[in-house]
Amino acid sequence: MSVVIVGGNECMVRQYKDLCGEYKCKAKVYMKMNSEMKNMGTPDLIVLFTNTVSHKMIRCALNEAKGQNVKIARSHSSSIAALKMILEEHIL
Repeated sequence: MSVVIVGGNECMVRQYKDLCGEYKCKAKVYMKMNSEMKNMGTPDLIVLFTNTVSHKMIRCALNEAKGQNVKIARSHSSSIAALKMILEEHIL
């Protein structure tokens, strides 16, 4: 299963990826808006950390998910505990 994380804290990228690895998921993390976001592929789950990301970046991620069978999870908090709750809810 693949997960795309949009937003979050830059110092926690490794922890986000490690936690997704514990749930047997491959993770891509986008902290800032860049051209790679337009080619994020077809993930199974998109996690939006809404407190640490711009509206433009959220719209870009949602436009990429449009027309695909992608689950979208939003969280105001960008903590490891919040990501763990999202993964438990959507993966297990």
